[in-house]
Amino acid sequence: MATADDVRRIALALPRAVEKLAWGMPTFRVEGGKIFASLDDDDQVIGVKCPQEDREGLIASEPGKFFLRTGHDENYPWLRVRLAALDDEDELRAILADSWRQAAPRRLLDAHPESAAPPVD
Repeated sequence: MATADDVRRIALALPRAVEKLAWGMPTFRVEGGKIFASLDDDDQVIGVKCPQEDREGLIASEPGKFFLRTGHDENYPWLRVRLAALDDEDELRAILADSWRQAAPRRLLDAHPESAAPPVD
């Protein structure tokens, strides 16, 4: 099972990622301060960037893994992920990298093409 330590290690390995406490929880930000992930206060759930048009399908396909935090996520390109429901560390890495790509400025993506490209299946 993925842990908060795994989230921290993987998120901070991404180019120009930093951790900053906000709203009483750890957030992971890319250059420019944009948040790409956060750990909920119970260390069992992460929030990640996700295009609003993609969320419904993800939640419908795996409701035990993906969800929205009622009263908060509906109006933002954000999705919650239950760490215990992830298949393995590779899935966590892919989710965090995808979220990082959505938050990273173009010049950082251009400088790190290995991180900017989506994983190949």
